[in-house]
Amino acid sequence: MFLTGSYQRSLDDKHRFTLPKTLRDVLEQAGGLVLYIAPGTDRSLVIYTESAFQRLGEQLGQGPPTAQDIRAFSRLFYAQAQRVEPDRQGRIRIPSELASLALGGRDIVLLGVRDHLEVWDRDRWQGYLGEKQPFYDEIAESAFGGGGQAPSSTGAGPARQPG
Repeated sequence: MFLTGSYQRSLDDKHRFTLPKTLRDVLEQAGGLVLYIAPGTDRSLVIYTESAFQRLGEQLGQGPPTAQDIRAFSRLFYAQAQRVEPDRQGRIRIPSELASLALGGRDIVLLGVRDHLEVWDRDRWQGYLGEKQPFYDEIAESAFGGGGQAPSSTGAGPARQPG
C-alpha cells in the first residue's frame, strides 16, 4: 500500500468527511477499512490501517520500555487513538476530542503520506506548505542522508523542484 496526494475536504456538523474513492479503493485492497485515527505531529491527525497501526506498535515495542520518550509517546498516542470505519457513503467521523486537538474549522486537507493519511486544518496546512516548500531541496538532501549527492543514473533519489 502506498498513499499519496492531497485532497481538500470539509467536515459536516458531526465532524465527518468523505474519503476520496481512490483512497478507499487503495485502503480496501490493503486489507480492509478498519482504521485508527490518532494525534499526529505538527498539530495534525493521523489515520492508519489496522496493519500499519500494528506495525507502528511493533516498531515502538523494539525500544526499551523504560525509555521516558517511548512511555510518554505511547501514553499520549494510544490513549487518544480510536478505531473508526467509514460508513456506507465512505465518511469517517473524527472524534470531537481529536478534532479539538488539531482542527480549527470545517475545512481540512487529507494527505497521503506513504503508509498513512494525515488530516490537517486547511489554513494550518497552507501555512506549513508556505514555510517548508521553499526549502524543498534542502529538506530532500537531509531526508536522503545529506551531502548533496546527485541522483544515480538509474533516476533514484529525491526529485528536484524547478527553481
